[in-house]
Amino acid sequence: MKLSELKTGQKAIIVKVRGNGGFRKRIIEMGFVRGAEVKAIQNAPLQDPVEYHIMDYNVSLRRSEGDMIEIMSEDEFKLSNIKTDYKGTIDVSEIFRKEADKQSKKIRVALVGNPNCGKTSLYNHISHASEHVGNYSGVTVEAKEGHFYFEGYDFTLVDLPGTYSLTSYSPEEVYVRKNLVEDTPDVILNVVDSSNLERNLYLTTQLIDMNMPMVIALNMFDELQQKGDKLDHEQLGLLLGVPAIPTVGRSGRGIDTLFHIIINIFEGSYYLSNEGGIDKEKFISEFENNPDKHKAGEAHKPVFDTVHHIHIHHGNVIEESEKRLQEAIKKDQSIRARYSTRFLAIKLIEGDQEAMKIASALPNGEEILSIQKEEQKRIETELGEDAESAVANARYGFIAGALRETFTPAAVDGRKITKEIDRFATNKYLGFPIFLMFIAFMFWCTFSLGNYPMEWIDAGVGFLKDSIAATMPNGMLKDLIIDGIIGGVGGVIVFLPNILILYLFISFMEDSGYMARAAFIMDKVMHKMGLHGKSFIPLIMGFGCNVPAIMGTRIIESKKSRLITIMVLPFMSCSARIPIYTLFAVAFFPQHPALAMFSLYFIGVFMAFVFAKIFRYFLKEDEAPFVLELPPYRMPTAKSVLTHVWDKTKEYLKKMGGIILVASIIVWFLEYFPRDTEFEAMKMDSTEQYTMPDGNGETPLATAALRQKENSYIGKIGKTIEPAIRPLGFTWQMGVSLLAGSVAKEIVVSTMNVLYTGGNDLDDDEASVQQLSNKMHNELRADGTHAYTSLTAFAFLVFVLLYFPCAATIAAIKNETNSWRWAGLSVVYTTCLAWLMAFLIYQVGSLVGL
Repeated sequence: MKLSELKTGQKAIIVKVRGNGGFRKRIIEMGFVRGAEVKAIQNAPLQDPVEYHIMDYNVSLRRSEGDMIEIMSEDEFKLSNIKTDYKGTIDVSEIFRKEADKQSKKIRVALVGNPNCGKTSLYNHISHASEHVGNYSGVTVEAKEGHFYFEGYDFTLVDLPGTYSLTSYSPEEVYVRKNLVEDTPDVILNVVDSSNLERNLYLTTQLIDMNMPMVIALNMFDELQQKGDKLDHEQLGLLLGVPAIPTVGRSGRGIDTLFHIIINIFEGSYYLSNEGGIDKEKFISEFENNPDKHKAGEAHKPVFDTVHHIHIHHGNVIEESEKRLQEAIKKDQSIRARYSTRFLAIKLIEGDQEAMKIASALPNGEEILSIQKEEQKRIETELGEDAESAVANARYGFIAGALRETFTPAAVDGRKITKEIDRFATNKYLGFPIFLMFIAFMFWCTFSLGNYPMEWIDAGVGFLKDSIAATMPNGMLKDLIIDGIIGGVGGVIVFLPNILILYLFISFMEDSGYMARAAFIMDKVMHKMGLHGKSFIPLIMGFGCNVPAIMGTRIIESKKSRLITIMVLPFMSCSARIPIYTLFAVAFFPQHPALAMFSLYFIGVFMAFVFAKIFRYFLKEDEAPFVLELPPYRMPTAKSVLTHVWDKTKEYLKKMGGIILVASIIVWFLEYFPRDTEFEAMKMDSTEQYTMPDGNGETPLATAALRQKENSYIGKIGKTIEPAIRPLGFTWQMGVSLLAGSVAKEIVVSTMNVLYTGGNDLDDDEASVQQLSNKMHNELRADGTHAYTSLTAFAFLVFVLLYFPCAATIAAIKNETNSWRWAGLSVVYTTCLAWLMAFLIYQVGSLVGL
């Protein structure tokens, strides 16, 4: 709990002090150190500030300052589930202190770094998580938390989105800054790409200004060494005032050392010197007297020479402005609990919008903003450039000076391979053909190579159905298992190989760095169509799943461009549609199934571009610049690619055992009841009188089975909506399948499996997919015409492509736009478009005799 929550008369043990350097140092100097006993004495008449007793004297703190101090109260300890022999009231029992000490060994570490710096790889290796790792910006679109234990400490790792700076320019920059301020970590782990130091250290200089405990992980250090570059990382750490540790996230090199240092920084921050570093003599003395508290204190004494807070000098003109603004900001003491006043002053000079909002909310906000305008003009006049550029140039100047002293580049350009590949991959003439060939090859492999394991799984599903049919007695339970569960789930799971192959290709594009090149190639085309160049990345991600793709739109700085991308993303054929595409392509386009599938993907992309242009007409704004890093090509590791594919496999299988299973059972129930007594009697009759074909080739049993389905609950639902879909050439079974598919697109296939292959007990020995295909081919309308033709099938596929985003996608649209209005619009306009396109395909095709 927080110190501000401690009630009058209660005692507690201080567990942790949060906040930035200046505030933290002042609080610690007042005696609020970890392990100290504190008692709430009384509140001021207006409940703020609060008087506390600590170290034999009384001191008052504002509640905002108390919010930054974590404690364990005696009452909290008594109410915990810890099994002890604790009885009665004591001042501070040994068991209470030990439990408080355990709580104090919980360290929250925030991973902050540029996109492509290997931050998530490092996070995955440390926490044994399996977050997706991609070689382009925007992979991590929200904070991920992982846990692990090291040397008796409980670490919480927070993987924040990749960001190039801490300005308020893009959503991820604002998100990272708010997370660091509002969920103050104990230590910031600044992950730096060692092969691109100058750009990565710009963010480091901003983090230094925040004056929070920090360690630098010089990640991908192996790439720096492979290029022949040399870096004196110890000297770099001394210059920055922050320990800099070489690491390799993929292999785990340097991670133990890194976390030894993090523990040092965490523990040592309670022994601050006047210079802003750690008083190492006091620190070491403390741990020599309490050797159980920390294993690594003596072993890593050199870190104390590195840890000292520096002020990055921005030049005399800017420094004068910073000091003037700092003095104005310091008039309100409450702001110092969360922000470094120097950091805020610098951000105000840069014209940062978030910083201006914070300043305007202060009691002397008008004074601060007035000073800001004056100082911005003065900097412009004296330096001949705008204030933001002047600060940026000063930072890069500092970085250049530090690297001159510590970094020696190789004589040979280490990016030679990347440049050679880009001669073809991003070539003005070859770039497009290479990209289109890659996409075509991806779709061909998805269908052709995936067809073999699909047939094996299909045969296995058919064998399972036959085995259960031969061993179980007839009855409702048998029908449920064969027709409802196996028929529904098995009919969808057979398409798993196709989905995995698609994800394999997408993962390769992301991890290798080619995804960023594809966005570069498509930038001009995207702008012509009303989209931003960066929109291409989430659109490609949409081929895997629309939900993470919608979340991935956060890499687009422009709000309106981001909104347009979100609204057209459902047109991207996600993996959930693959079972439907594959089933119909095999059944109705056996000569050219890959071409049929490719045409659907093309129609989806074309519709996305058309409606992006329409949305752009209504949502006009100045275009945001296209700034996307082109990282060096990296050969994806088998572990990374397979982990990504396995994660998607688990998601798919969970869906099979969850929503698809439940939906299949519900559809079976609605199709099974109410029972037709005549049909039941026919099924139980062992003679052949009901299985002999009549003059029209129909058996009485088949006719009764059709009547059973039409009179069932689902049949009545289908008949109700049939008038709306009859102009499209669809049957009521197709309508019901589409209705069920609004929850998740895979349910379309499972519903058809239940409706067409279950309930009539014809004991077909064919495998499930082939069986379903044959049943659809033989489906007749009331007038005796075939219900399914190639034309009807294609109209149905186009409807599936365009209509009603799945429930998870609608929720994602609502979350990203923060409005049900846009989510509702997505449902309405996509479904109307789907009906119109299917109507045109069927009616025009019928007129011309297709």
